[in-house]
Amino acid sequence: MGNPIIELTGVGKSFRSADGAARPVLEQVDFRLHAGEIVALLGPSGSGKSTLLRILAGLIGVDAGEVRYRGQPLYAPARGIAMVFQSFALFPWLTVQQNVELGLEARGVAAAERARRAEAAIALIGLAGFEGALPRELSGGMRQRVGIARALVVEPEVLLMDEAFSALDVLTGERLREDILKLWDSGAMPTQSMLVVSHNIEEAVLMADRVLIFASDPGRVRVELAISLPRPRDADSPDVRMLVDEIYALMTAGAGARAAPGPARASLTDRLPDGDVSHMEALLELLAENGFQGRADLPRLAEESGLADHDLLPNAQALSLLNLARLADGDLFLTPLGRRYVEGLHMARQRLFGQQLLEHVPLAAHIRHSLEQDASGELPEEPFLALLRESMDAAEAERVLRTAIEWGRYGEVFEYDFHTGLIHLPEPDAPVASAPAA
Repeated sequence: MGNPIIELTGVGKSFRSADGAARPVLEQVDFRLHAGEIVALLGPSGSGKSTLLRILAGLIGVDAGEVRYRGQPLYAPARGIAMVFQSFALFPWLTVQQNVELGLEARGVAAAERARRAEAAIALIGLAGFEGALPRELSGGMRQRVGIARALVVEPEVLLMDEAFSALDVLTGERLREDILKLWDSGAMPTQSMLVVSHNIEEAVLMADRVLIFASDPGRVRVELAISLPRPRDADSPDVRMLVDEIYALMTAGAGARAAPGPARASLTDRLPDGDVSHMEALLELLAENGFQGRADLPRLAEESGLADHDLLPNAQALSLLNLARLADGDLFLTPLGRRYVEGLHMARQRLFGQQLLEHVPLAAHIRHSLEQDASGELPEEPFLALLRESMDAAEAERVLRTAIEWGRYGEVFEYDFHTGLIHLPEPDAPVASAPAA
């Protein structure tokens, strides 16, 4: 494939946690991006995918290893690399034309040339006639087209896309993705290669020549999968469905394995999957239906439940963690405990959920035990947040604690006062047993 446009060798990146300790986000990442290819990057939340993109964009540096662009070390934003963000990132007081011209203006391009190139990029992306519109006058899909035009107007060799379609509704995202691929395949884009971060497995299969699957804690390339199917690809074709199934299996490999019994099976500071109780319950009920009979492959489950991949996977992993379901080879299986849950009434479901939470989630058991040891039966959330911040950043610590609290409230393991930030024991008649002794 010739010399790579971008090459990463042994790249590592850490951030400081609240106690000052270094927390590795990326470790020993090796990666090459060549001309003429689209690469998709998949992985769980918090695995460092967006951090990697920001390193490639020259927005942040590395702590270990080396990043090269066209054979030269990359220490700052490069003229040949542009990025499209999930959040559109438009200036609301500027028109479409002015937003697209910004990058050219920063490079000192003359006004007449800026206008010509911006108009061409706007027309290329399908927004001709909207040059004078303000962002608030545009739909979400049109605003993202402005973001893409702004990236393309500088004629980048490499286009980085950070979940560029995920903030859009399904049909708008599909239409925009198809338009980008048409531009790519026709050669109308100035770009030579694209790196796309996505949570959508089908999207990755439809777009990419290679798919990289990231592991987390710390982030690193776990699997690389080449895709040789010609584009455009039919989402319903057997070849595409087979690849989607394969990637689901790779993404969930190891997630369904039960840990060995004993206190060492899990850690207080493990990242909890971002499972929503109502979604988890809906998945269990679907599995128990006659059409599934206790087993479903994840793509079909996504279709039947209406959950996107970034919602389905963490909910399936949460069910596996609580032993209400089991993940294996890209399929989700209902366990005997899961069937008991589905067959139970509301209070029985809560009781079973709480028992499984105390047994399999050490953070929840630790919170419950701490509350039982305190004379008042209530504690502020801050000590638990501080514990989590020792091994993850503040935003992730907040998310993990919120997840544990929501699960604990549903299972009546503990309660939470949103006004005071205090976690407290439930009423004395709560059905859940005490936490195991620490």
